[in-house]
Amino acid sequence: CISSDNDKPGDTGLSRLKGKEPQNKVTVVLGAQWGDEGKGKVVDLLAMDADIVCRCQGGNNAGHTVVVDSVEYDFHLLPSGVLNKKAVSFIGNGVVIHIPGLFDEAEKNLKKGKGLQGWEERLKISDRAHIVFNFHQAVDGIQEQQRQQQEGKNLGTTKKGIGPAYSSKAARNGLRICDLVSNFKVFENKFRMLADHFLTMYSNLNIDIDSELEQLKKYADRLRPLVTDGVYFMHQALTGPSKKILVEGANAALLDIDFGTYPFVTSSNCTVGGVCTGLGVPPSYIGRVYGVVKAYTTRVGVGAFPTEQDNDIGEMLQSRGKEFGVTTGRRRRCGWLDLILVRYAHMVNGFSAIALTKLDILDTLPEIKVGVAYNIDGKPLPSFPANMDDLTRVSVDYKVLPGWCCSTEEARRFEDLPSQAQNYIQFIEDFLQVPVKWVGVGKSRESMIKLF
Repeated sequence: CISSDNDKPGDTGLSRLKGKEPQNKVTVVLGAQWGDEGKGKVVDLLAMDADIVCRCQGGNNAGHTVVVDSVEYDFHLLPSGVLNKKAVSFIGNGVVIHIPGLFDEAEKNLKKGKGLQGWEERLKISDRAHIVFNFHQAVDGIQEQQRQQQEGKNLGTTKKGIGPAYSSKAARNGLRICDLVSNFKVFENKFRMLADHFLTMYSNLNIDIDSELEQLKKYADRLRPLVTDGVYFMHQALTGPSKKILVEGANAALLDIDFGTYPFVTSSNCTVGGVCTGLGVPPSYIGRVYGVVKAYTTRVGVGAFPTEQDNDIGEMLQSRGKEFGVTTGRRRRCGWLDLILVRYAHMVNGFSAIALTKLDILDTLPEIKVGVAYNIDGKPLPSFPANMDDLTRVSVDYKVLPGWCCSTEEARRFEDLPSQAQNYIQFIEDFLQVPVKWVGVGKSRESMIKLF
């Protein structure tokens, strides 16, 4: 029997690996309200020196605007980091992909500027991602119509087919990217079965099966070089040589299928857990989680909104903030910053720090209100309510802070901001017990002030 001097009784080769720290951790950027917080701008800032930028959930119902060299790019499926020509952009398995929409989005942005040149050479798509078909989008519209007729209200979906596609995924009759790029005859048979399934459910649904199959067959050839085994891709990135990996959350915490203001939510997990399931990333590889918070609150579509200002204040925020949805063009509802809501988002996500955006929109206000507590029938609520009937009934306690009544748009350091604006930021930090790392005072990269 030959033994090494280093061997110890009961020691195995594997025991020496215990406690090994992950080589690379992912940095995550998530929306902390109802979306439209300015996540794209924060991602663009961090993506400048990233090696990989990922999308992990949602579909082209997301809308991120990024301004680079005075050119405004609009992204729905593509990660905002695609503008970094040195980075690989990755669309994970948790994303649902409308393939014509993906290529249309690229073409539209190519016409705007040089930022997207060569995008196909630096994009990878998980073979396990599910596909949104045209009939999913048609069904989305029919379902909204039915809700309106039956209940007198709809969910306010983008009608991009996201909900029906995730429904197909959960019903286990959906089709994935791997199906499209392998045997097309097998894919065609499955596609026809899925289309027939929806035709049986919706008698007024019109589907041109042959036309869509012909279109998909052409896209399959363009798509094939982009498709990769997403689990293996992420594993190699996480355990290989040092890399900066960034995850761009779509939608936001209060739109999460589990933790959002259900049923007025999206169909995926847009909180931090969606990073693990949507990319195949083990929890131990999650690094810093940044929450993006608008300096006031907005919401698109219907649903409870406790701090909404359906008055001159709301009109001013909507007008100055140019609050129209990137995906739908719908007018956003506006109101005061709701810190009860943001604190709840922090409970779910565990934010390392906050990016506070669009502070400059508040520049003209002599006083600014911040929601700090909810009450129902005069009794304080200890937590954010799950029941939407309760949320519609809450009254809000506000903290009134002095405004600064001057422009912050030229500020490039925290010290350049008026003292009242500094106090506003510090009040948010104290309430949430989370530091503010960036403050946005304009549309460009340069207008994001880094505090630490």
